Amino acid sequence: MSRYNSSSRYGSIAKVFHWLTALLILSAIPLGLIANDLSQQILSPDFDGSQDTISRVYLLFSLHKTIGVAVFFTAILRILWAISQPKPGLLHPDRKLESWAAETVHWLLYGSLVLVPLSGWIEHAATSGFAPIWWPFGQDLPLVPKSESLAHGFAVLHVILGRVLIVALLLHIAGAMKHHVIDRDATLRRMLPGTPALPQPPEHVASLVPAITAVAFWVATLGAGFAFGVFSSGSQATTHATPAQSAPLEQVVSGWEVQNGTLGISITQMGSQVSGSFTEWTAAINFDDTAPVGPAGDVEVTIAIASFDLGTVSAQAMGADYFDSTTFPTALFKADIEKLEEGYQAVGTLTIRDKVLPLTLPFTLDLQGDVASMTASASLNRLDFDIGRGMPDESSLGFGVDVDITLDAQRSK
Repeated sequence: MSRYNSSSRYGSIAKVFHWLTALLILSAIPLGLIANDLSQQILSPDFDGSQDTISRVYLLFSLHKTIGVAVFFTAILRILWAISQPKPGLLHPDRKLESWAAETVHWLLYGSLVLVPLSGWIEHAATSGFAPIWWPFGQDLPLVPKSESLAHGFAVLHVILGRVLIVALLLHIAGAMKHHVIDRDATLRRMLPGTPALPQPPEHVASLVPAITAVAFWVATLGAGFAFGVFSSGSQATTHATPAQSAPLEQVVSGWEVQNGTLGISITQMGSQVSGSFTEWTAAINFDDTAPVGPAGDVEVTIAIASFDLGTVSAQAMGADYFDSTTFPTALFKADIEKLEEGYQAVGTLTIRDKVLPLTLPFTLDLQGDVASMTASASLNRLDFDIGRGMPDESSLGFGVDVDITLDAQRSK
């Protein structure tokens, strides 16, 4: 069998691309639908907290995303190959309406094979902390910031375009079956392995009308989505959970006022690192920058647990087996500051849930008059604080938690 297309048949490379694409699509679609259904169960108020269900959702979504990335690159290669090859002519070009419909469906399929995985990939890159793609090239995309609104928009786009793909796929299969069973012609056979005897069809005549029709269909579908409000922030078309409400934090008296800062953590989920942060916290800092080596002040940091942002799994992180924010709404780090010969450290205790454990936090400090910039990092074990006890091994969620802190503070007047 020739590797290249001819005017009457598809070559072996085109056939491999066709059936590989079919295999990937028919795997990705049910995986995504099942995973989405299970994720809706997790978001339900009646969810029993089953770790098996949560782990299954992570697994299915990671499979779906990984296969989706494979679909994207396979589709790009397939389109490039198709452009470089002659296209066998239609067996019934005299059936104008049927020919137009078949070509339109082909355009819908080609476009969807690129747009559906790309929209899902952008959604994945714009959010954090949920079901990584299984490959060694990271989880982010250039020019795609972490943004809840961006992730939501592309999540809805992914759903709508996915429905277009499913419809086009069903029409494509129905058309192939119609040719094979009713017309009994060679349309399907010329895409099957081997080199069966095939009739010589008329030369393929390209037309822009089916492509324009496909674009019009996409525009109409997206327009209907806007008209029905599925792109609004309150839409239920995505699996994003409603974040828990943070407990209000009391004002603190501090010798140094924090101007800005981040309190981030990184965990390993399904073998890939994901990052999140606490967005609401207070710090009461008393620090004497003129002190010699030894005691130099104290610090008390109170963290609103429900302000934790880990993308689409933020709500699950608040559950009883994790932070249990309803019972334990805040975490507390209370420590004495010590000046070392080189650098500083805060020596004290960290309270999360009902666990109080010692913690020494080395940090660097850049002092410029009344302004101080501080950076620190620490490594914790989630099991020490009874977080994720239902996941006693690291296959789904790693034990280690890396904490990274940065802040800029100004001396109080």
